Amino acid sequence: MPTKATKNAETGKSLLIVESPSKVKTIAGYLGDAYEVESSMGHIRDLPQPSELPTDMKKGPYGKFAVDVEHGFDPYYVVNPDKKKKVTELRRKLKDADALYLATDGDREGEAIAWHLLQVLKPKVPVYRLTFPEITREAIERAFGQLRELDKDLVDAQETRRILDRLYGYEISPVLWRKVSSGLSAGRVQSVATRLVVQRERERMAFVSADYWDLTGTFARPEGQDAGRGFTARLSSLNSQRVATGKDFSDRGELKSARDGALVHLDETSATSLAAGLQDAEFTVRSLETKPYTRRPAAPFTTSTLQQEAARKLRFTSRTTMRVAQRLYENGYITYMRTDSVALSDQAINAARRQAKELYGEDFVPGKPRVYSSKSKNAQEAHEAIRPAGDSFRTPSQVRSQLSVDEFKLYELIWKRTVASQMQDAKGSTATVRLGAAASSAAGELSGADAEFSASGTVITFRGFLAAYEEGKDENPEAAASSAAAKDEDKRLPVMAEGDALDATDVTADGHTTTPPARYTEASLVKTLDELGIGRPSTYAATISTIMDRGYVQVRGSALIPSWLAFSVVRLLEDHFTDYVDYDFTAELEEDLDRIARGEEERVKWLTGFYFGDGQAEHGLKPIVEDLGEIDARAVNTIPITDEIMLRVGKFGPYLEVGGTVDPETGEITDPVRANVPLDLAPDELDAAKAQELMEIGKADGRELGINPDSGRMIVAKDGRYGPYVTEVIPEPTQEELDAIPTEYYKNGKPKPKKIEKPKPRTASLFSSMKLQDVTLDDALKLLSLPRELGEDTDGETITVQNGRYGPYLKKGSDSRSIGSEDQIFTITLDEAKTIYSQPKQRGRQAAKPPLADLGTDPLTEKHMVIKDGRFGPYITDGETNVTVPRAENIEQMTNARASQLLAEKRAKGPAPKKTTTRARSTKTATKSKTATKSKTASKATAGTKTKATTTRKASTTKK
Repeated sequence: MPTKATKNAETGKSLLIVESPSKVKTIAGYLGDAYEVESSMGHIRDLPQPSELPTDMKKGPYGKFAVDVEHGFDPYYVVNPDKKKKVTELRRKLKDADALYLATDGDREGEAIAWHLLQVLKPKVPVYRLTFPEITREAIERAFGQLRELDKDLVDAQETRRILDRLYGYEISPVLWRKVSSGLSAGRVQSVATRLVVQRERERMAFVSADYWDLTGTFARPEGQDAGRGFTARLSSLNSQRVATGKDFSDRGELKSARDGALVHLDETSATSLAAGLQDAEFTVRSLETKPYTRRPAAPFTTSTLQQEAARKLRFTSRTTMRVAQRLYENGYITYMRTDSVALSDQAINAARRQAKELYGEDFVPGKPRVYSSKSKNAQEAHEAIRPAGDSFRTPSQVRSQLSVDEFKLYELIWKRTVASQMQDAKGSTATVRLGAAASSAAGELSGADAEFSASGTVITFRGFLAAYEEGKDENPEAAASSAAAKDEDKRLPVMAEGDALDATDVTADGHTTTPPARYTEASLVKTLDELGIGRPSTYAATISTIMDRGYVQVRGSALIPSWLAFSVVRLLEDHFTDYVDYDFTAELEEDLDRIARGEEERVKWLTGFYFGDGQAEHGLKPIVEDLGEIDARAVNTIPITDEIMLRVGKFGPYLEVGGTVDPETGEITDPVRANVPLDLAPDELDAAKAQELMEIGKADGRELGINPDSGRMIVAKDGRYGPYVTEVIPEPTQEELDAIPTEYYKNGKPKPKKIEKPKPRTASLFSSMKLQDVTLDDALKLLSLPRELGEDTDGETITVQNGRYGPYLKKGSDSRSIGSEDQIFTITLDEAKTIYSQPKQRGRQAAKPPLADLGTDPLTEKHMVIKDGRFGPYITDGETNVTVPRAENIEQMTNARASQLLAEKRAKGPAPKKTTTRARSTKTATKSKTATKSKTASKATAGTKTKATTTRKASTTKK
């Protein structure tokens, strides 16, 4: 590595550019004064929005995509507005430099950033390309010994991906705007991810459960070794026919054909009778089989497996995992965290083996290093697996004081996985016992039936890598070894031999119901995308965040639940853009990008085939979009719930519809009965019974209750998006009232429309105990009478009682106090209210109230979590960190894991930035106004510089 001693002071410093500013200080400390280290702050250029193009270009070939698709898919790049100052700074520093080192990340994005820097900076000094797989002194020294030129193929692959995503989104998204809803988006990976979640929900909606029964019993040897030591066994066969279990039923609730013979499907009657007939039966051991058990350690982490394991063990979201991993990498604790490779360098293998010997002994390390290869489809192996940085690893205890809580937990996870990957297999034995007896006459029709039970147990005799790490099981890494040992001990069967007699106790019949396929979690969705070869693991966090932000998916607990909007979007894409949400097709696109990155495919030729088609018009995106024909928007946004009840996805959300009259000319339905669908109702929960219940509410929607004697206005009961309510109907102004208004005119002499300011109607939500169908005029008048005035407190201020979004409360001036229940609104007295106000507030606010829910101990921090009712709604707290309960989630359904995840995300964000004061804002505004003309002129001069990738890339790399 060049050092200060090897450089001539008169030649000036070399400029080294990295991506992230957090790397700068660490790398500068290793390089010394001979180098000036700066950050590009990520990408400095990108494709602009077409609306941001210069005026003279908007009607030209770049006008639709900022890409000239007719002439080699030439992109038009502009410097990002927030990067212009950074570019100016880099140019200034480059003038005084004797060399330029581009040290951006070594993946496609990093290579593209380096290429854009060359295009914009136009250096006149020697240029060198290098990458740091980890931010350590050893890695930096090795990088300077492996200087290279820019990889044009990687740049081509990234540019192809960027143009591909622009074409995909800009051609398909407008179709969604027109046929589903404005503001929606389609994306190469996000659309497929959404389809996966929707398809799983469809499977759950179509699922038909089935009931089945089996038997369990506790058995023990009456004498001899391990006498009285019981174990549990389950009924496996009856009269030599296997007893059906949940896996033997289809998703339609039908019993499948057994490959290994006939199946016995026990119902409650037969199972209960058989259990009675086996209570006093004489059981004997019929067979005992013992096999050796071997378990191998998992491979080191890739981006995908790290996200999955962090979700399982640490309850991190994909976004949190990547954010924390980024900080660990930039601060020199782990290697680069965007990788598909499971391979370790020789230095890492030696470090892991050496540390395993030091901590666990030589017996725990195999004679030869373990070598892993990727099984993932489309794996890119430009980097190592994710591991602790350095040629020797720092143990978690050595870095604990230097890291935040989340950083430490993730580092510990990576360290354990890496060290365990170079340790011995876990060894043991697995025993399977079969025992049986004939049922007595108490079994009724099954009298004399031969019942056979089975049980298995595993004994770990040598823990091997399990001493360091157990995949996907030990939620508390500190207690992993002891808890695993306890589980293994529980699985051990007592000593027995074939022919031994066994005593049976507690032979019971157990009923079961098959369950629908589990919804995706972030971890399982990441795993599926990775297995299918769709997208890149480094983008999964952003993809999942996007489909949530677009309203396609919401989170309940850890489950991903699609919205009805997602159903409409996916249906349109499946019907009219079949290939573009096909799993294999999307994976093939990723393979094509890999071929471009390897120089096996030419960028322009591939994009031409994708967009225009390879001589077969139907295979190109452009001809498909131009030949879509008429899309029935109503059909796209309709999902049948029953033969009569249809769910429609409308502008303001989903609703149910039934009946109505079809207009023969327009085909539109008039006068249907409609009902709102609660926003928190999952699609698979909307069955026929629930739909009928909602329709009953819908029929009552708009029901006239009677005249308000005080105002003379009609009161109606309505069902809104946020629940049922009552309101007054404000009549439209009469023509006579409009004529009485003096006529006013615009400046052009045209008369202004006459308007009467209508009073705001009085509205009140129904109590939780009320039903829309049953609410009466008296109920409505009582609700509309709120707030109810109780009288004056001793200080002369009036106390009122009213119903709010989060429940009933008292109000006196600006002082609000919650009360117990809605019933108290009409029964609480002034004296009771005074008593409440006489109690001191906690921390200057309302008196302490009991928690709304107790969520138990946070597995990450071991602090107690509860849900409280706060000023701005329910929130989760562990006594130190507070986070609001998301509106889309219910308090009743909040789980320990979900609460822990929300608190972890809040901690990762850190404290909220301080708000700018009014004075500071006004000063900033004044400064902006003074320089507006200069800034505008400068931005016009630098905003758009047409860049032809095919003609400038040859000059973009400078040989060392």
